[in-house]
Amino acid sequence: MLNISGIHEGYVLDHIKAGMSLQIYHDLKLDQSNHTVAIIMNAKSKKMGTKDIIKIECSPEDIDLDILGYIDHKITVNIIKDEKIYEKRVLTLPKEVKNIIQCKNPRCITSIEQGLDQVFLLTDEETETYRCKYCEEKYIRF
Repeated sequence: MLNISGIHEGYVLDHIKAGMSLQIYHDLKLDQSNHTVAIIMNAKSKKMGTKDIIKIECSPEDIDLDILGYIDHKITVNIIKDEKIYEKRVLTLPKEVKNIIQCKNPRCITSIEQGLDQVFLLTDEETETYRCKYCEEKYIRF
């Protein structure tokens, strides 16, 4: 039996689609931090069949939940304080994402101005469509 110890303060990201935890690890820039991270891949799940789980020992402000909501808004976020679940948070698609999506329009100002943030705004929640703030280029999440 696999045993991963609990965490004192941080996050447990549950119900991650099996095989997606490493991408989330990199997208949250956990590979560039000094936080203690446990990744459990292909865990059995009654709800999903198999799932991934990520445990992160960190301060609550260290993780950008907007990025996580963009990556997969169906992930369950458990906020841990004093080794207990303090709060369960439901993610939603963020209304605005910054520097996650790259605009593919070669005439967009973000292609010319290197220091300009790549900003996309949610335009259709049902189809998960975002548009570039500057040139209106459409981007559908999946």
